[in-house]
Amino acid sequence: MNLSFFNQFMSPYLLGIPLILISLLFPTLLFPSPGNRWITNRVSTLQSWFICMITKQLMIPLNKKGHKWALILSSLMVFLLTINLLGLLPYTFTPTTQLSMNLALAFPLWLATLLTGLRNQPSASLGHLLPEGTPTPLIPALIMIETTSLLIRPLALGVRLTANLTAGHLLIQLI
Repeated sequence: MNLSFFNQFMSPYLLGIPLILISLLFPTLLFPSPGNRWITNRVSTLQSWFICMITKQLMIPLNKKGHKWALILSSLMVFLLTINLLGLLPYTFTPTTQLSMNLALAFPLWLATLLTGLRNQPSASLGHLLPEGTPTPLIPALIMIETTSLLIRPLALGVRLTANLTAGHLLIQLI
């Protein structure tokens, strides 16, 4: 059998169904569905405690205005933790090794923080485009360079994350 090292990153199929769909939908089965009342058992209590601990750890460094991000950050952390843990199971696939998944998570969060910063503190946000003490002739060029750098940031971070995950998996397979 002549396989390359990169075949491990291909999405596996089971009965014609890509396993990435199952691994993305499976975490929703772990959370209880609300009925007329919440039935508390050990699993739901453990889940509530775990989400509360994640939220508390994420919100400690933020001020009160930053606490409105608690729901999206906590749900993102639980989602990433769950799909990465499911990737440890045999014959499964970790979706976060794909560039499309990393970019799909990076771009909206980057855009939300950028727009929030521009809305709440426009002068401070725009002040990052021009370093202090810049000579006057360099101002237009530096603003264009910093704007390009700002716009490329989510793409660069997504590619770096994907490359690091891929290199780690390749190293483990080589060893």
